[in-house]
Amino acid sequence: MTELLRVSVIVAAAQASQSLPTCLGAILEQDYAGDVEVVVAAADDESRDSASAFNVLVVDNPKGTTPAGLNSAIRASRGDIIVRVDSNSIVPPDYITAVVGLLATTSAQVVGGMQVPVGRTFWEKAIAKAMQSPVGAGGARYRTGAGTAGPVDTVYLGSFERSTIEEFGGFDETFLRNQDYELNFRVRAAGGIVWLDPALRVSYRPRPSLAALASQYFQYGQWKRFFAARYPNSLRPRQVAPVLLVLGMAASTIVGAFWSPAFLIPLLYAVLLLIAGAVAVPSSGAASLGVPPALLTIHLAWGAGFLFGHTNGA
Repeated sequence: MTELLRVSVIVAAAQASQSLPTCLGAILEQDYAGDVEVVVAAADDESRDSASAFNVLVVDNPKGTTPAGLNSAIRASRGDIIVRVDSNSIVPPDYITAVVGLLATTSAQVVGGMQVPVGRTFWEKAIAKAMQSPVGAGGARYRTGAGTAGPVDTVYLGSFERSTIEEFGGFDETFLRNQDYELNFRVRAAGGIVWLDPALRVSYRPRPSLAALASQYFQYGQWKRFFAARYPNSLRPRQVAPVLLVLGMAASTIVGAFWSPAFLIPLLYAVLLLIAGAVAVPSSGAASLGVPPALLTIHLAWGAGFLFGHTNGA
């Protein structure tokens, strides 16, 4: 019988004391028949205490950032396969078995699945539906699940052989956001494959309010600009759209004061948001009322972050 590879699950935890018990509980209930270790890089005492209640290895993350935590966890791990899991995500019981199988059968350097937002409150449910909508996801397959399994730009989370992460030097710690996409970009630029299997569905709890959502997507936008500065010509049309929207809305407001047809731009955009909300009614019920403002927040915050957000070196 072939010996199963040892797997290390890495988790970067910051202000995650509330979500870690559910996250770690799901990891420890995996059906993988081989050896599994879990390494949590804790950025604060509360996260460390929460993780310490489980049978996992806890290491410090004094820098407090996600990429630094991931790299610290990788250095402390011993597995042949590295599986990243977010502290606010819940992996299904067969997740490790599935990703190990994909790495063995696809010749891909990175494999992963879909992010499936699952909300509990009104705004969490509305934001979850907005994130999954083609209008909000912009065609990102790890959110829409469109198409069949195969090569993509990026995946939600990511699993790889230790030799791959060592070859590429781990996560770039200058990217406080977009570190997954940046690593996957380097893998693809070197001729590697990033593989998405839509059957891999990982639950994720979205932000609880529009203010928190705006902060999240503003950071996404500002770090995407940093990424574009590092890797010119890397932007996709779906990533440019929110920037054009912010500029178009600002221009139409100014020009509309002198030429009323310019207000057609925000009017058509409002109609698009209302249609997206209406489409969500059968699956979301009352929460569909929150979909238009959630989409508005996603688009404008991302675009504003790209245009006005500041990062060191950007």
